[in-house]
Amino acid sequence: MGPRRLRRAVALAGAVAVAVAGTTVAAVGVPAAFVLPARTGEVTRLFDPPELPWARGHRGVDLTAGVGARVVAPAAGEVVFAGRVVDRQVITVRHADGALSSLEPVAATVALGDLVPRGGELGTVTAEGAAHCSGGCLHWGLRVAGTYVDPLAGLGTPPVVLLPSGALLLDDDGAQARHGGGVHLGDAGLRH
Repeated sequence: MGPRRLRRAVALAGAVAVAVAGTTVAAVGVPAAFVLPARTGEVTRLFDPPELPWARGHRGVDLTAGVGARVVAPAAGEVVFAGRVVDRQVITVRHADGALSSLEPVAATVALGDLVPRGGELGTVTAEGAAHCSGGCLHWGLRVAGTYVDPLAGLGTPPVVLLPSGALLLDDDGAQARHGGGVHLGDAGLRH
């Protein structure tokens, strides 16, 4: 398994873990039609909620994104905050169902009260978040009814597919691999 496939599997595992724990996308009200707010974003750090609301944890996901990378709205909504929080610029979008997506560090190209479509430009990544992650990243947090939830759950999960032992799979590059059978989480990069 290459690094790209491993990152995809780790991100998918986070989304599946939410469902397995009994907190499905529908149960927490996470919109299932999200897009990644950074088109170049690979997940570099997963959601790791604290055990207690005030305790240490990672209340969102980090996506690779260099300084100047375009940041888009993960779902349609209204810009309810665009400004500085401590040492970085933050944009918060309230989605139709009340969920709040917060993105940082982002230099806004939108203003408070602007309505943005899903995938609509919000701004660009700034260098201010260097202390948060090395190499540049976009942090995406999602709150539903005041509670942080895993934003990756809103991307939807691929279907679970049962494959016979020895099934031939093709990856994104057309390379072939034999499957050992059992449960396989469907992956857009695998054609069965």
